[in-house]
Amino acid sequence: MPTKSVLITGAARGIGLACAQKFAASGYSVCIHFNTSAKEAEAAAAALAGPGKHCTAQADLSERGAPAKLIADAAAKLGGGLDVCVANHGVYEETPFETTSAEGFASSFERLLRINLAAPAELAHAAATHMKARDGGAIVFVSSRGALRGEPLAPAYGASKGGLNSLTGSLAQAFGPSGIRVAAVAPGFINTAMAAPVLAGERGDGIRQQSPMNRVGEPEEVAAAVHFLASEEGQWSSGAVLDCNGASYLH
Repeated sequence: MPTKSVLITGAARGIGLACAQKFAASGYSVCIHFNTSAKEAEAAAAALAGPGKHCTAQADLSERGAPAKLIADAAAKLGGGLDVCVANHGVYEETPFETTSAEGFASSFERLLRINLAAPAELAHAAATHMKARDGGAIVFVSSRGALRGEPLAPAYGASKGGLNSLTGSLAQAFGPSGIRVAAVAPGFINTAMAAPVLAGERGDGIRQQSPMNRVGEPEEVAAAVHFLASEEGQWSSGAVLDCNGASYLH
């Protein structure tokens, strides 16, 4: 039975790396995407377990057209196949109303909508075009609870993730006839290196108390949800946005 393959964007660390480890352990060949952290990505790929052929691929996903080139590059490095695409990359920026200029506010929106929404959409279109010529596949977006909860300090981030949730349903219906499933995971605060300074600071206790479990999530917990949605067992969840926030936000 041929080894299945997966491309995971932003996978040199954090949730993306946990996803890479989860898929590799279950037998996938994994392509780790990175933008600037080449050594970190290469070390991560070299450390992956499992029988798969693992690799890395570079792309600046803020550039129009880069997602399609990344799909082609990853598929070639993975031996011509791509069964799963996980769009995990993203950026977060705070633009407090009291201290942000109109120019800064507009600039943040343009940047985040480009990276967090337009790039995943282009990535999904390119991946689906590739998968349609094969036996179908799965696309999983990493969204955020902020899409529904609201992000008063980072409205561009919240808006981009809200758009990603809507995109999930639209593409699940558009790609379904071709055997391609689309779903999303919406995490709350996760214990990553990026979040570590905030969790260690004065906001840390309050953030942990948002969940009745009095903690934040672990990257491996999000990776398990992503893996399920990409699996055959999760195929009837196409179109779903799965909350993964420890009951810290309910809707």
